[in-house]
Amino acid sequence: MRFLGIIPARYASTRFPAKPLAMLGGKPVIQRVYEQVAHMVDCVYVATDDERIEKVVLAFGGKVVMTSPLHNSGTDRCYEAATKIGGDYDVVINIQGDEPFVQASQIEQLRLCFEDTTTDIATLVKPFLSTDTLEALENPNSPKVVLDDNWNALYFSRSVIPYLRGVDKGEWLKHHTFYKHIGLYAYRLEVLRKLTSLPQSPLEKAESLEQLRWLENEFTIKVGVTDVETIGIDTPEDLQRAEQFLSQMNNG
Repeated sequence: MRFLGIIPARYASTRFPAKPLAMLGGKPVIQRVYEQVAHMVDCVYVATDDERIEKVVLAFGGKVVMTSPLHNSGTDRCYEAATKIGGDYDVVINIQGDEPFVQASQIEQLRLCFEDTTTDIATLVKPFLSTDTLEALENPNSPKVVLDDNWNALYFSRSVIPYLRGVDKGEWLKHHTFYKHIGLYAYRLEVLRKLTSLPQSPLEKAESLEQLRWLENEFTIKVGVTDVETIGIDTPEDLQRAEQFLSQMNNG
């Protein structure tokens, strides 16, 4: 199978405008992401709606495709980019443009999901540890996932799922393995086309989680497991943490 990596990158971010062009260890964040994943897939492109990002990507020798500024999600931007890029790719991997430390093992887990011919979409989870805090488990910005016996997603929620009846909340992490969603996605190309034509669904609107639309429309989301905790950059404060992490990696 041939895998196309697409990195959606918007200039206008509510919490961190111009985030893709912010400097991290002497390079723009978008360059860090691109160089991190370039060897992990058959081909990788940045998909953007801003000429400033296009200029920077071309300057460091990356591939870039311009897309509409009207997309509501990275999924929609990925599909437009894939149609413009063309080629004989089987699967599109949506790589977050603010995840400069994505690991080869994570991409490999996504790839392995497609050895199951019933897989429409693949994503990743990371088990919570028994030593994690209840605050981390209950964080609504860290969606949780429940799975079936074949490692397909049953549901995603900002609430803690499942609810452990009869167990004190402070003991939940010791009695059950909860799964944190890691926001990497891969889609069969034909499935990606179908996803972009679906209207928003009731569950998606309720939880503000796009993947619930896919489940409501009966697409199969295969889940791979990772033990890697990466640093996403959503705010200037996250960038400072990423800078510290990069410095530790370089000195380690």
